[in-house]
Amino acid sequence: MDYSTLKRRIIGEPFPTSMESHERLDKIRGLAIFASDPISSNAYATEAIMSILIVLGSGALAMTVPIALMIALLVGIVIFSYIQVIMHYPEGGGGYRVTKDNLGTSPSLLAAGALMTDYILTVSVSVSAGMRALTSAFPALHPFRLVLALAAILLITWINLRGVRESGTIFALPTYAFVVGVLLVVLVGLAKYFGLFGIAPLDVVAPVIEAKNSFTSFAYIWLLLRAFAAGCTALTGIEAISDGVKAFKPPEAPNAAKTMLIMGIIAMSLFGGISFLSTHLNLIPAATDSILSQMTRMVVGDGFLYYWVQLFTMLILVLAANTGFQDFPRMGYFLAQDGFMPRWMMNLGDRLVYSGGIVTLAFLSSLVVIIFNADEFAMLPLYALGVMVSFTLSQSSMVKLMQKVSKLKPGETTRTQATTLYYEKNWLPKMLLSGIGAIITLVVLIVLVATKFIDGAWVIVLTIPLLIWMFKSIRKHYDDVAESLRTRNLIGSKLIEVADVVIVPIGDIHRGTLRALQYAKRLSSDVRVICVTISEEQKERLLERWNRFPELTQHAQLICIDYDYRDVLEPVFDYIADVKNNEFPHELITVIVPEFISPTLATQLLHNQSANILRGRLRSQKGVIVIEIPFHIFSRMKARESVEPDETGAVATEVESTQ
Repeated sequence: MDYSTLKRRIIGEPFPTSMESHERLDKIRGLAIFASDPISSNAYATEAIMSILIVLGSGALAMTVPIALMIALLVGIVIFSYIQVIMHYPEGGGGYRVTKDNLGTSPSLLAAGALMTDYILTVSVSVSAGMRALTSAFPALHPFRLVLALAAILLITWINLRGVRESGTIFALPTYAFVVGVLLVVLVGLAKYFGLFGIAPLDVVAPVIEAKNSFTSFAYIWLLLRAFAAGCTALTGIEAISDGVKAFKPPEAPNAAKTMLIMGIIAMSLFGGISFLSTHLNLIPAATDSILSQMTRMVVGDGFLYYWVQLFTMLILVLAANTGFQDFPRMGYFLAQDGFMPRWMMNLGDRLVYSGGIVTLAFLSSLVVIIFNADEFAMLPLYALGVMVSFTLSQSSMVKLMQKVSKLKPGETTRTQATTLYYEKNWLPKMLLSGIGAIITLVVLIVLVATKFIDGAWVIVLTIPLLIWMFKSIRKHYDDVAESLRTRNLIGSKLIEVADVVIVPIGDIHRGTLRALQYAKRLSSDVRVICVTISEEQKERLLERWNRFPELTQHAQLICIDYDYRDVLEPVFDYIADVKNNEFPHELITVIVPEFISPTLATQLLHNQSANILRGRLRSQKGVIVIEIPFHIFSRMKARESVEPDETGAVATEVESTQ
């Protein structure tokens, strides 16, 4: 089975480019794909708050609800701001494009670097949290959580490589099943807690951990800030829809905005309900049993609904990683379009997805999961910093954008670098709300850095500047390429000449090298065949074979280089460099490299790779043109059926050209 057949069986038949619009998402699939991260964060955001507050004693867990309400308010502000981003930048790109258009290139790269780190962590945290939900229901699987997490990343990668529409269909069931299941548990829990509809109230167990009295006021406030920062993981993924507006069916922007609004309502409802019940049921964070699992078990018992919630919690947490798989490749596309990421990040794969970005994200997130042993709470100090940077920059950019709109009169328009602006009579409320949101998210960012820095946030603080440096280095390279290739001043200029010399490095005389020699003689009258000999016996044998084919070897010069060491490529490279630098310093020279091509990868590995090594070294030599002459090897049975015996008497096992 060849590579193409294997690829078709795994990924599916390629889609024509004309099907791109067919592969777009409706609001139902769009919500499943882009909203799975912020919705799924409800499974651990409340627990993240409580895990910090519990240090103060069980009495401090009562602060969970006020903190959750403040976070819910922040979610609402950010969602409103991003709806404005969607409507003004319908081409997508979210925080990166709005920041670049209004604040400049460097701030936009800061936003991009922050978001890309967050997308990597989204995948890592989501699959790890999913495995925590699974092992909460089935504790026997706990020792295998790392392997299960890596398998989940592989599964999501495969699903995404098969296409956006197909992945949306697959992810819709667990997303909506999770929402329905948790919402039902919350409603039943509230009914039981308040004794509604004649339902018997819950038997709430009293707290078992006493409040600590040894904390000073400063330490108390510090821990409250840490709890607030931990709960801000509920905001992750909110910007996802603004990055992928073009993934929606027309009209793209309105559909994306409606989907974001629905996402916000669902996320805030679940977050508030879980936080309220978890607090009033006196639940305590446990190492092997999540808060959501404890709450569900207390409300509905260990029956069908419990396992329903645990199953789909595990699935949505794992599939929430799909938010990263949707937005990381798209962010890579926009950066590559501007020259800040490799150009191959712009290429659509066979199934009309950005395959390069998907595979890159899978590799990086798997690496993070391995480093942290699939422990999502160990990763959380790194999490949410990126989105807060992006939130602050994008909302500040919207303030700047509204300032531009304020200068327009009714009926007037103006064009920025990335969008067209129209007069808006309600520009002032929008600007004020975006400004308030920018201030709040900036404060949250400062709190996150201050409270999580020593716990691991320093990694992100250092990583983001390194990413910005990488972006600018890539752009510099592309600028250098463009400058080197430009033809603006080429008219009337003289291009470099090609020298009338061809060098053919060989290891012996056989079909492959004779074919290369025959090709070389068609290119030049000055053909130099070079061979490194390490013994007199080898040299005599080479000369004997050379003289057996005068009709092919005439008008070609055989140069034997006697060498007393094992690295036979070094004198070959030295000879080529000498010819280039001393004989033809201002001209191009040609090197023809004969190479065996084995029928399979396994048999290719049986040969040494000197031809590949030689080509690699010659590519760094200026003024040298390298031509590969392949000689395909067949099985002995097939060779007997198709060709006559080799006139040279040489066989592939005796010599290997330059390999």
